[in-house]
Amino acid sequence: MTEQITYDKAYDAVGPNDFPAMLEVPRYGRRTDAFDGIISATHDHFWDPLDKAYIDFDQPFDLQRTPIVPLDMTVELKSAVADRLDEGQKIQLTNDVMHWSVSNLLHGEQGALSLSASLCHILLDPGAQEYAANQAREEARHVTGFSRYIAVRWGKPLPVGRTISTVLQDLVSTPEVYKKIVGMQMLIEGLAMGSFATLNARTNDPVLRRLVQLVMSDEAFHHRFGRIWAQRTIGKLTEDEHRKVEDWAAQIFQMLLFNLINAEQKQVIYGKYGLHWEWVRDAVKEAFGDDQRREQLKESTNIFRVLIKTLLHAGIITPRTAPLYAVWVDMKELEAEGDAIPGDIVAEEMLVTLREINSRRKRIVSKDIAAAAS
Repeated sequence: MTEQITYDKAYDAVGPNDFPAMLEVPRYGRRTDAFDGIISATHDHFWDPLDKAYIDFDQPFDLQRTPIVPLDMTVELKSAVADRLDEGQKIQLTNDVMHWSVSNLLHGEQGALSLSASLCHILLDPGAQEYAANQAREEARHVTGFSRYIAVRWGKPLPVGRTISTVLQDLVSTPEVYKKIVGMQMLIEGLAMGSFATLNARTNDPVLRRLVQLVMSDEAFHHRFGRIWAQRTIGKLTEDEHRKVEDWAAQIFQMLLFNLINAEQKQVIYGKYGLHWEWVRDAVKEAFGDDQRREQLKESTNIFRVLIKTLLHAGIITPRTAPLYAVWVDMKELEAEGDAIPGDIVAEEMLVTLREINSRRKRIVSKDIAAAAS
């Protein structure tokens, strides 16, 4: 059994194969109320990806003539790659890059679903376990939603990128609770919220905008679960434990920063344009270096800026590792911004919409039941 780094009984865990521990009578009476608010709120932000009252995937979109996002969001088109393409091909490449990006968002949601289910196997506290089960249900509808969107726009998803596949595999399979929570509930969820906030602000596709708004209404609560863990745990860690968590988080951040969206990861889309991925990689490197990366990290919705901000406000980053992140962002500026993340406001606005839809549907169901009984 891996020694867990946990100081709050809400996060006590056992081995994934220790089912007898779940049947011990005292366990049922130890339920925490830390997550009750998140659990009960799920009724407010319920949505069904297969019901047009929430989202209509049949709305048309011309992929041949219209880019799903503005061309300036495609890093390849800021390099010599653009010189080899006509205007129609630039639109096609942008949409192919989005096919890859949305496919990896789908794979990330599947990772979150599997990880949430894995928490159900190890968390001893019934309240924490119910939260994990609740999140698994919500992640399942994200998988359905992104699967449906990709099916309508492209037919099927592209294969998962190697970097995100490696990270997700490690997070789902690890028996260590802190890695699951920091890695998924804080880093991956933070990365996703940054991506969704960017798409919400810039996509030309109203279906994609609606989908990410709906998903954000769930993800804001998932991210909150990680914040609760940080509030109850980080300040109580020993120096060695904090170093372990801090170093692991820095390692994951660097892996994602330098490998998540590079040309090798996206090579599956370049062949149709007669481009070799190594040439694309070199062209992008020539046009997009560290200075351009730093400039992008100034944007509030930049996914890597969101990751740093999440770790900073969770208390995971200390002066020991702060210089590693300060290469890319102004740490004092991030600290002054507070712990709100991009997408929180959008999530709150969508909650209002979902309450209205769900209230209306309840009234319709009640009338149907009353009519059937009369």
